[in-house]
Amino acid sequence: MARETYHHGELRLALIDSARALLTEQGIEAFSLREAARRAGVSPAAPAYHFGDASGLLTAVAMQGFAELTQTLVARAAGTRTPADKLQVLGRAYIQFAFDHPALFHLMFRKDKLRITDDLKTLAIAAFEPLQQAVCAAAGVNDISPELLASMLAAWSMVHGFAHLALDGQFERFSGTQSMEAFCDRYIPLAIAQLKIS
Repeated sequence: MARETYHHGELRLALIDSARALLTEQGIEAFSLREAARRAGVSPAAPAYHFGDASGLLTAVAMQGFAELTQTLVARAAGTRTPADKLQVLGRAYIQFAFDHPALFHLMFRKDKLRITDDLKTLAIAAFEPLQQAVCAAAGVNDISPELLASMLAAWSMVHGFAHLALDGQFERFSGTQSMEAFCDRYIPLAIAQLKIS
């Protein structure tokens, strides 16, 4: 049934929800602004009023994803005993987020599908903060030196690459009969330890 009587904010959220559901079911490449509108129960022209075009709606979805990723990382890292523990927990939480929301995770890093707005950049940077804080704590410093930045980038690249490779099934040859979650639980701490951040 058509829902043209949505309040302003409700329609925006309904379109974001329908876009996320569509991404989950069909992936980024098959995304259709018209189909997102149909699922929200509004006219095909309705999304343009709020988002302009498909990239505008996908950007709103990606922003929601970065906000959720930040909340996940902060919540999972709370209460960890040592900086080393925090790094391992953050790495595992990052990968679990990718497992839980694969289409969203892929979208968040697809610049060709998004509008790179200041708001998007702010949310993406916020998602990097828990890692930055953990690396600084592990190194026992407050200032970010070039060497520390290199360590942060190495940690992020390793975990991000691990997530993408796992989602693409590239670790199945190594995981054997164990689940991918169990494989990650075993090897993420070992991989992070190889970075020797101190």
